[in-house]
Amino acid sequence: MKPIWIVDDDPSIRFVLEKALLRESLPTRSFTHPQEVLKALNETPESEGPQILVSDIRMPGGSGLELLDQVKERLPGLPVIIMTAYSDLDSAVSAFQGGAFEYLPKPFDLHKAVELIHRAVAESQREAVAEERMGEMPEMLGQAPAMQDVFRAIGRLSQSQVTVLITGESGSGKELVARALHKHSPRANGPFVAINTAAIPKDLLESELFGHERGAFTGAQAMRRGRFEQADGGTLFLDEIGDMPFDLQTRLLRVLSDGSFYRVGGHSAVRANVRVIAATHQNLEQRVKEGVFREDLFHRLNVIRLRLPALRERIEDVPMLTRFFLQQSARQLDVEPKRISAGALQLLGTFDFPGNVRQLENICHWLTVMAPAQVVEVKDLPPEVLLLAGALPEAVRSPAVALAASPAEHLPAPAFAVGAALPVVELEAAPLIEPMADLPAKAWEADLRAEALALLDAGRTDVWDALSRRFETALIQAALGNTRGRRIEAAHKLGIGRNTITRKIQELHLDAT
Repeated sequence: MKPIWIVDDDPSIRFVLEKALLRESLPTRSFTHPQEVLKALNETPESEGPQILVSDIRMPGGSGLELLDQVKERLPGLPVIIMTAYSDLDSAVSAFQGGAFEYLPKPFDLHKAVELIHRAVAESQREAVAEERMGEMPEMLGQAPAMQDVFRAIGRLSQSQVTVLITGESGSGKELVARALHKHSPRANGPFVAINTAAIPKDLLESELFGHERGAFTGAQAMRRGRFEQADGGTLFLDEIGDMPFDLQTRLLRVLSDGSFYRVGGHSAVRANVRVIAATHQNLEQRVKEGVFREDLFHRLNVIRLRLPALRERIEDVPMLTRFFLQQSARQLDVEPKRISAGALQLLGTFDFPGNVRQLENICHWLTVMAPAQVVEVKDLPPEVLLLAGALPEAVRSPAVALAASPAEHLPAPAFAVGAALPVVELEAAPLIEPMADLPAKAWEADLRAEALALLDAGRTDVWDALSRRFETALIQAALGNTRGRRIEAAHKLGIGRNTITRKIQELHLDAT
């Protein structure tokens, strides 16, 4: 087992920790200042390096925070526990933003310190296994039997160019399946072109699909190739095909029948060699019965149907997907990846995920921005998850997660701006976390009344102010998580002004600085 490295200029602290950890059968190695640690890192093979680093924050030979930065550059996954006798906010902020596993103020209870080190060791071992698996992950993730059926179907279709209809709930990953079908097909060297037919206005959709000639309509100043021409020799993915306007369905049917079409305003037929993969979250048979979807087009598309399971049907995949999305979010934000505790993962496993994989991805973005420490605990999960999982009442009453707590308990990631989105998914405009208005009737209101009564019974005279701050904090944090830190968009979704949300963020100490 790798040793626990302890660095502190106080020999009594080193002695006490060494003896306590030795009783727990945890090997240790001690240092008196940061330069000794850096030298040892240079001379020690990675396989024999530290499993955990416990460092003082102020030492004659250098700063523990500077050591944290240098160690994280070399060993980004190493849990670092920062100790200090100076329990000030700046130290806590710097430690957490620098990627510390936990912040331990002196004097500390030895039993609790050992418990914290045990937790760090467990996280280190679990994350090491997870990172090893992550390095082997394909473009699609899933170990559940339902997903294995999908993978087998993709394998069977790998040498085929037949039309495929992918069905599944919104956010379940239909485009990823379409891309996998393309990647493993004979057309893999050709283009993959995706279009969401529900996201484009009806008047523009025809031009988007088939292109237009110059002068075909006002503003058409040049000839434009449509998606069918762009996908020539490759694959065209038509997402949300169930929402395609009825008159355009006729044109699509003709293209599928003979491979030719006319640009808008054109008089010469254009041929395109395209494999079509369509997807929908709707029941197309029912749409046919309602007369809003052509039956002949349905049968043309429904050559091979591939159903993608909802996330609640493959809940055993949640831990793997959560770690993947936390790492992805960290790369986009250029911050240290968050780790997630076993308890938080267990609670996520009880959530229904109405928004499916896309909702889990958004939750992980929220956690990367909003979770105060490097390890995500149950109390750090979004209020929507805690409420629907039945954990919010206890969490709300816990002082450790009070929403009106000091700024140190709500430290966001160093920046709100999310980097360039990955090209594999086109996010829909719908919110990825269900709004509180859609929650079970009056559940959160009952919890609010109970909390108010508890404060009133305790003789508090600031109940209105205290609960208002917590309510506003929860709303703003949820909105910022939903919009990935974009304040103007969050204000718009909340129905308040840009200046209002800026002022509230300052008043509630939710700033990233």
